[in-house]
Amino acid sequence: MLIAFVLTMPNVGSWNGKWSGESNYYARVRKYPLEVGKKIINQRSYYYSWNDGWGANIEAKRVDSKEAQIIRKKSKGFYGYEWMIDSIEKNGKILNSIGE
Repeated sequence: MLIAFVLTMPNVGSWNGKWSGESNYYARVRKYPLEVGKKIINQRSYYYSWNDGWGANIEAKRVDSKEAQIIRKKSKGFYGYEWMIDSIEKNGKILNSIGE
């Protein structure tokens, strides 16, 4: 099963209320065994909040190989937040490195 993870920053804690990456599309596609993939897409949306006013959202959706190819071409990477996908895989939610 192919799953696309799409990153957005719905809560921006910067001085000007903008995220420097907001004009870009950030997504990753990963392949999973069916049972693992079902657990990930069951929740569909994962949110993480920092204590400085910033918040990230990751939408997880099942895609086919054609959609995956388009997403990979369009994406500008994942802005250094791949650790969030790793946490979703491991914990079923986004936790930081100390488990919060």
